[in-house]
Amino acid sequence: MSAFNDKIKSISIKEILILIIFSCIFIYTLMFFGIDINEKYFYLILIFYFVFRLRDCFEEFKHDVKNIFSKVSFKEILGIVFLNIFFSYGMLYLARVGGSILSIKSLTLVGGGTLFSIVVISPIVEELIFRGVFLNKLQLVVPTLFAVSISSLLFASLHAFGSIFSAFIFGVCISILYLKTENILVAIFTHFLNNLIGESIFYADSQKILFSNDLVMAIMSVLAVISFILIVKYIISSWNNLNNSKIN
Repeated sequence: MSAFNDKIKSISIKEILILIIFSCIFIYTLMFFGIDINEKYFYLILIFYFVFRLRDCFEEFKHDVKNIFSKVSFKEILGIVFLNIFFSYGMLYLARVGGSILSIKSLTLVGGGTLFSIVVISPIVEELIFRGVFLNKLQLVVPTLFAVSISSLLFASLHAFGSIFSAFIFGVCISILYLKTENILVAIFTHFLNNLIGESIFYADSQKILFSNDLVMAIMSVLAVISFILIVKYIISSWNNLNNSKIN
């Protein structure tokens, strides 16, 4: 058991919600007075709060950094990330069809913010909140399966149309990794890697062939279906292993 993880578990949902409310009030007040500010500063406020709350756990933090791959391999994390990315594009293709009918234009996988915010800040804040706080606290009042589902739904709700379902599935996968390791840094690293690779693909595809070339879209759609099947198999297998380890 990680002392750093125990410290994160001591943070309540109530104090996080209060912090979010006051942070929103503060930021919108600045915007009201014409001060240019964006969501990055909201996330930074949350990070500073977590740093303050976890300030006495530096040695435990270093221990968890050294043990990121002690219970899960880099290969497993990388597999989850790539399967999620392929599946995400499949969902975006479906959303593109639905979006054209509903006149919804927000269909990008990534790119909705600064590079630093998406790749670095978002994974830290979102994992600390949704896995570190919400998942742990929900487990105290509902079965773990429901806790994973609720925290993943809350996580998915932050994403744009076309990414909600894939974000939910990704949230479930990260939750499983976190439950396996009880190391929030594993969840943060997986989320960071996912966003880094996703952003790299987004900027590398300057010609937008992923959404304009029929052959490429067909191949990506097939990979999305295969990825979804493999992700479901991973979730079921890992969930069964988690339950068996609890029984033993």
